[in-house]
Amino acid sequence: MTASRCVLTLTCPDRPGIVHAVSTFLLGNGCTIVESQQFSERRAGKFFMRVEFEVLDPLVTVDTLRAGFTSVPDQFSMEWRLLDGTSPQRILIMVSRFGHCLNDLLFRAFNGGLNVEVVAVVSNHTELRYLADTYGVPYHHIPVTPETKAAVEKELFGLVEDLGVDLVVLARYMQILSPELCKKLEGRAINIHHSMLPSFKGARPYYQAHARGVKLVGATAHYVTPDLDEGPIIEQEVARIDHSMSAAEATMLGRDVECLALSRAVRWHTENRVLLDGNRTVVFP
Repeated sequence: MTASRCVLTLTCPDRPGIVHAVSTFLLGNGCTIVESQQFSERRAGKFFMRVEFEVLDPLVTVDTLRAGFTSVPDQFSMEWRLLDGTSPQRILIMVSRFGHCLNDLLFRAFNGGLNVEVVAVVSNHTELRYLADTYGVPYHHIPVTPETKAAVEKELFGLVEDLGVDLVVLARYMQILSPELCKKLEGRAINIHHSMLPSFKGARPYYQAHARGVKLVGATAHYVTPDLDEGPIIEQEVARIDHSMSAAEATMLGRDVECLALSRAVRWHTENRVLLDGNRTVVFP
């Protein structure tokens, strides 16, 4: 299939000639660049680049571009991806009982704010089925106990494979994934949590923060890794609270912040704007 718009992302050791080589290749294949961003990490000597381009030649496809591009990475020791930028990525959303992030993502997908197709919602509870039903998204209730955890994760990963899922989003899914599942989903699972850790662990963290007179609440969206809540950070958001706000109001504000941080992270990932750099990310918003 011919793609009208594609995205190339790459990482390699920094040296002269990279941009020239990429541009020359695209020009020679009937493509025109519509957006180009790059970053040089001077200390590590690494180069990061994202190029979005239109394919003007109807005979040029994503597959022919990939095949033709292989000689360029060989010259520069590149890690690279070349994707069709027009096709929506298929996402699976996991949630427990708090529905604010789920509701936000479903609405953004429905109104075109995110170029994604939500293919399933998975939950260990039933309370939020109505939200998925509202948008016509299949809802899978998969309860979890310590005894069934291994079987549940096998079922979950089976869904990911069967549905051709590109990205798993933990939208306040209050279960810890095993290291084995985290490894299988490496680089394609995003989690959201409040940014007040480790100070306010456990239940009702915003109420705990309010009781301590915290002035800022925040949220962190990051890739899922076996190290709980310590994966490479994609996006963070903060909001100011003061003494006049009730704990309930602080909680509502905190949930708004979670929605913003998570939706941006999902958008940037699905638009191929995030490049991994060890424990960090390079984001081209």
